[in-house]
Amino acid sequence: MTTTRKLASLTGLAALALSALPAYAQVQPRTSEVHVYVGDLIGDDLTDTAISGRTPELDDDLTYGIRYAYNVTQNWGLELSLGFTPTEVTNLATSNIDVDVTTLDVDAVYQFTTGARFVPYLLAGVGYAQADLDRPITGLAGGQPVSIGDDSGFTLNAGIGAKYFATDRLSIWAEGRYRYVDGLVDAFDDSLNTFEPRLGIGYRF
Repeated sequence: MTTTRKLASLTGLAALALSALPAYAQVQPRTSEVHVYVGDLIGDDLTDTAISGRTPELDDDLTYGIRYAYNVTQNWGLELSLGFTPTEVTNLATSNIDVDVTTLDVDAVYQFTTGARFVPYLLAGVGYAQADLDRPITGLAGGQPVSIGDDSGFTLNAGIGAKYFATDRLSIWAEGRYRYVDGLVDAFDDSLNTFEPRLGIGYRF
C-alpha cells in the first residue's frame, strides 16, 4: 500500500471515529451515573412572624452533595440525590445561629437528544429536608417568650440544566434548581422558596 493510500485510509478511519463519537457520548440507555456537585443555596424566611421584631432567615450559603442517576432510556432517567448545607439563621435580635440543612431528593429527568456531547435536561421531583440548629431561636412573639427548635419537612423541586460529555464516561454539568420546603422549624414555621445554582462532575458506568 502506498503512503498516499495509507494516509487516505487513516484519514477515513479517523473521520469515521470522530463522526461516531458525539452519538456515543450521548446518554446511553440502561446506564448508571454517579455525580458530585457544589453550589449555592439562596435562602428564605424561616418563620411566618417576627421574633423580637425580626423575621429569622435561612442565610445564603455553600451547598454540596452526591447523586446517583439511572438512565432508563436515552431521554428518561431517575435520580436520587443527597445534599448538605452548613449555613446560619440570620436576622435575629441575638447572634446568628449555625444550622445544618440536609436534603434528600428523588427526581425524574428528561434529557434532550441533540446528537452531540452537549445534553440539556429538565428535572422535577419530591424529597425531604431536615434542619439541625445549634441552639433554639428565642425571643418574643406577640409579647410572649418563645423557643423555636429545628424540624423537618417535605420538599418539591424542579430544575433545568445541561451536561457536557468530556469523554465517553466523564461529564461536567451546570443546573439551576428551585426548591419548595414545607418548613424547617417546629413553631411559627413558614414554607421556604429557595434556589440552588449548581456545578457538578459525573461518571457513567
